[in-house]
Amino acid sequence: MNIPPSRLPHYVNKEPFITSKKTPISIEKKRFYMASQWQLMWWKFRRHRLAVIAGTFLMLVYVSVLFSETIAPYNLHTRHTEYLYAPPQKIRILHEGQLTVPFVYGLKVDLDLTALRWVYSEDKKNRYALRFLCSAPDYPGSSYKFWGLFESSFHLICPSQKGQLFLLGTDRLGRDMLSRIIYGARISLTVGLIGIIISIVLGMIIGGLAGYYGGLVDIVIQRSIEIIRSFPELPLWMALSASLPVNWSPISVFIGITIILGLLDWPGLARAVRSKLLALREEDFCVAAQLMGAKPNRIIVRHLLPSFLSHLIASATLSIPSMILAETALSFLGLGLRSPITSWGVILNEAQNINVVALYPWLILPVIPVILVVLAFQFLGDGLRDAADPYK
Repeated sequence: MNIPPSRLPHYVNKEPFITSKKTPISIEKKRFYMASQWQLMWWKFRRHRLAVIAGTFLMLVYVSVLFSETIAPYNLHTRHTEYLYAPPQKIRILHEGQLTVPFVYGLKVDLDLTALRWVYSEDKKNRYALRFLCSAPDYPGSSYKFWGLFESSFHLICPSQKGQLFLLGTDRLGRDMLSRIIYGARISLTVGLIGIIISIVLGMIIGGLAGYYGGLVDIVIQRSIEIIRSFPELPLWMALSASLPVNWSPISVFIGITIILGLLDWPGLARAVRSKLLALREEDFCVAAQLMGAKPNRIIVRHLLPSFLSHLIASATLSIPSMILAETALSFLGLGLRSPITSWGVILNEAQNINVVALYPWLILPVIPVILVVLAFQFLGDGLRDAADPYK
């Protein structure tokens, strides 16, 4: 027997949809569906533990750059002429089997006339306790000018009043290596940030023009990028760095090196911007903006760039290590920053002689923070790239 459709029984659940027993929507799912793009990125990024650890490490390193004078035990230019090429001292908490406050043994200095080198040994008769969170103007090299504004002598860790504290040894002029590495981080890490800002601005402008207009503009820009990328990077950096006037001040050289690194890094970001704009300019929201009379610069800045800004951030994060390595390499070769400016590359410049490194291996310790920072940026960039990928 055929029943007319109008007389078929209807089974309608009168309960609200989100409280239905058959198809419930949890609070977590509702929060996920209503989340913004940046919230989704943050949730995906937090699941990448290695990237979170790397980001935390980089954040601590960059925060420490603001307080280099306080963290370093000595002033940047303090010399200990009695302790040239002194080896690293060990922090100890046991003395003759008894637990005590952290301390270091004193150093005995002898001159080996056969090998023509200073020979150091521990003087276990003299113990020097470490001091923490101290304002100690009572030992040489404790005073400094914080950010060049006001005098201070507050340090996170201080040596004993009559002792020394060379946790990473000293160099040929008797300067504390740990203090120089801490001060050098300020320059080496700043070069990468300023250079990437220049690179992002140029990459967004030039890549945006190529991707939005296409045609002749795209052809000219792409051929220019291919010409720039055809040159070997290191010889090109060396040639441009060598062209800087010798009589320039250290600050001028720092600005010049930063601009050079930024000007040579934009082609990669420009190509990434171009490829994204070529795909997005045909989308409905872009066509709708054009039909409503929006100008090209407004479409690019307000509609297209925010659509792939997350990818741009990930690409920029992966470009910062290359700039840090470039500055280190140029300074190591003597073509980058020069004294009195102190960077990791400038410190490593003193370790060019293999004979010196064989006798005093602690002179190559500045390469360790370079490796750690570069690896941290790589892990952070991988995490941001995965978080920004909408298909993962």
